[in-house]
Amino acid sequence: METQQVEATQVVIAGGGPVGLWLAAELRLNNISVTVLEVRTEIDQRSKALTVHPRGVEVLASRGIHQRFIDESLKISTGHFANLSNRLDFSVMDTPFPYTLFIPQARTEALFEEYALGLGATIRRGHRVIGFTEHTDSVTVQVEGPQGPYEIEADYIAGCDGTKSTVREAAGIDFPGTPSTYLGWLGDVLFDNPPPPGFNRFDERGGLMIIPLPDNQWRIAGTSPDSATTEWPGDLTLDELRQKVIDIAGDDFGMRDPSWLSRFGNATRLAAHYRRGRVVLAGDAAHQHYPTGGVGMNVGFQDAFNLGWKLAATIDGWASDGLLDSYHSDRYPVGEQLMEHSRAQTYLFHAFSPEGLALRALLSRMVPQSREFSDVLAGRLTALDVVYPSNDPAAHPVTGTRAPDLTLTGTDSGLFGALRADSYVLLDLTVDAALAGRAQDRITVHGGAPDRTRDAWEDVRAALIRPDGHVAWAWTEQDDTKLGAHVDAVITTALGR
Repeated sequence: METQQVEATQVVIAGGGPVGLWLAAELRLNNISVTVLEVRTEIDQRSKALTVHPRGVEVLASRGIHQRFIDESLKISTGHFANLSNRLDFSVMDTPFPYTLFIPQARTEALFEEYALGLGATIRRGHRVIGFTEHTDSVTVQVEGPQGPYEIEADYIAGCDGTKSTVREAAGIDFPGTPSTYLGWLGDVLFDNPPPPGFNRFDERGGLMIIPLPDNQWRIAGTSPDSATTEWPGDLTLDELRQKVIDIAGDDFGMRDPSWLSRFGNATRLAAHYRRGRVVLAGDAAHQHYPTGGVGMNVGFQDAFNLGWKLAATIDGWASDGLLDSYHSDRYPVGEQLMEHSRAQTYLFHAFSPEGLALRALLSRMVPQSREFSDVLAGRLTALDVVYPSNDPAAHPVTGTRAPDLTLTGTDSGLFGALRADSYVLLDLTVDAALAGRAQDRITVHGGAPDRTRDAWEDVRAALIRPDGHVAWAWTEQDDTKLGAHVDAVITTALGR
């Protein structure tokens, strides 16, 4: 194939959905040149995702862009596990954003695109990655564009190109898992006689959720006893959707004018490697699952949040040994938990037998009866409970956890407002600001008082916070001289010096 031109950039991102766009923005915040290649010529208005969960809002706040999303969204202080009748309470969770933002994915994607473009990312729609050749110190990406084929030389290529990822397949990364055995269905329609807000049904006839969307549209999502199948029954029709809704709800609510009709399966797969050589994967390219609880997009752009600063640090030369490899060791366990979580909910979404309905009823009663049970489910759904592994058995318990929005001295904003994509934050929680003089390139220092409101943080006198808001190290040393020496040693390691 004869190519038209050869270009150069530091990172090529295949896929311009929310995951690829967020990764592009993170890289640009580190002054890494990036080209996003998206086969779609425009944003798909059929929104698969409708929610940004609490940890997702914290991610937005960590880059100072959360308020626009909040202003355009409906706040929902509860979430569901497998559409159980009793919902999970987010309002009790330790976050400044104890709610889900209800916002269509199309709008989220548009805001992410605007953000990435404003930071200087190159985004090309109508361009498709068709392959690449990896070299010792670069990768040559083959692209098909509107004007013909061309190539881009890059340091790395990121596959954010969905479950059928060209990048993953070209890299030879296995995608093991299980095929689809259940089919759910959805439709975005207009109603002449809409149901009351929060309409929700589940019994032996099937499960049904109906959610209002912008522009007077409604999202219908459901399952039915005939959903257990490995055979593709053909595309969903309006007449079929109408009959399914009547069978479950006894009324079709005057549905008409569908803008989207779809079936979705429970194929569940997890990439064997999130990083191989000069190839990295994020989002649906790394994990495929039944769309339960609206977590897919959130997990995806949180992959990118973990990856962006590590990839940038590696390219810029200030990464510690193995930092980029830690992307896999951090996020692969999150993917494993996602597989377990979605599989469990898939079973409950299709539990129409008397035994299945009894299990659903039992679990639903446990939600309000057991705060611990409810909090575990809510922590997984919101991603507020994600803890990255530490290789140090003596590490403080907060190591690897997501740092809360701790109060800082001399500023009206908390820790989230102090986070930067290109630097660690050193939290100095000593009374006499013993660590104040340690600011340097890639290290910003912020003071604060010891946190007596959270048991895990009560004895922490200093902590090093990663650009993605997770705790890299925490210290309880009471002697200021020894504390400073410990901090200096860790900073040297963290910066690869």
